[in-house]
Amino acid sequence: MKDFPKKLQDKLDERRTNNALRLLKSPNNLIDFSSNDYLGFSKKNIIFKNAHQFLKDHNITQNGATGSRLLSGNHKLYYEVEQQLCEFHHSPSAVIFNSGYDANIGFFSSVPQRGDIILYDEYIHASIRDGISMSHAKGYKFKHNDVAALEKKCEHERHRNSKETNIYIVTESVFSMDGDTPHLEKIAQVSKQHNAFLVVDEAHATGVFGKKGVGLIQHLNLEDAIFARIITFGKALGCHGATILGSDILKQYLINFSRSFIYTTALPPHSLATIYTAYQELKHSTAIGKLHENIRYFKAEIVTHKLEHLFIESHSAIQCCIISGNANVKSISKNLQHHGFNVKPILSPTVPSGQERLRFCLHSYNSKKEISEVLKLLATFVTS
Repeated sequence: MKDFPKKLQDKLDERRTNNALRLLKSPNNLIDFSSNDYLGFSKKNIIFKNAHQFLKDHNITQNGATGSRLLSGNHKLYYEVEQQLCEFHHSPSAVIFNSGYDANIGFFSSVPQRGDIILYDEYIHASIRDGISMSHAKGYKFKHNDVAALEKKCEHERHRNSKETNIYIVTESVFSMDGDTPHLEKIAQVSKQHNAFLVVDEAHATGVFGKKGVGLIQHLNLEDAIFARIITFGKALGCHGATILGSDILKQYLINFSRSFIYTTALPPHSLATIYTAYQELKHSTAIGKLHENIRYFKAEIVTHKLEHLFIESHSAIQCCIISGNANVKSISKNLQHHGFNVKPILSPTVPSGQERLRFCLHSYNSKKEISEVLKLLATFVTS
């Protein structure tokens, strides 16, 4: 075997020097303040049992999809699950992708065309950035959650481009690294004013906000203002996959031109059954209410322990404590884990240098005692 390329080894060495080398670690039994399983659905026994029963009721004993959806993998369950998604999310159509990453690179690499403009929040998810980099359109970022900055960029691009230029505005309803939310109503107004196409990633809002966890777009009655919504199932729904919601013609376009849809083996029937069952559970779950109780309690305890100056303002399940420096934030994370709390550090370059943080993910199953104890420990470590 040849030696490993020196250029690649140098990049790994640089990560080690910056205390930023990523490693895969084994699962642990620590108290969960790190996973995206906000409602505990990933471990919910009734969802597992009902998914199995759903397959039995449909007389399905198939393990794999056998091919892409355009070849042999378009199982009959796809129609049933996509119809369920349309009804639940008030959308004309839904097309299921294998993951949120696949959905985002599939959309942004195929929908915006050469000569089009993509205006995206500077904190947008890496999967969207990757999709934009694969597009023939030009992408420009705007300052995080700054509607005035977005409006200026829209005016600038409309002034210097032809009428045939399409502008796509891209944001998230809850940002994964900050847990905060943009002013979606104002962004929708800017989009309408400049005849732009608004795209919103709802990965961390679905199952958390709105009646029955429909997400922030429906909670704010903005469905008709959105060109496309990206919904992922790997967070609050506790399973796998994603969907893009939009018009019937958008679905037809994606089926024909989205390469991450066309050239991949489809999800197996069991994944579809789990998605269907998780949505059924979401309709009557009490976990959403419990999650929001815990969010309110966590925020109150931040004030109790005089930590509010370190935390980014957020009303979501993601609460972030800024601790500058990879070494510093890793040290405090390690101390919390040593005391039994699984709180993960977010390091640069994932976030900008100086904005390193502890990312607390809250869940319906966290107890108030756990929340109080972890923040009491945090207060001790940041002041010591």
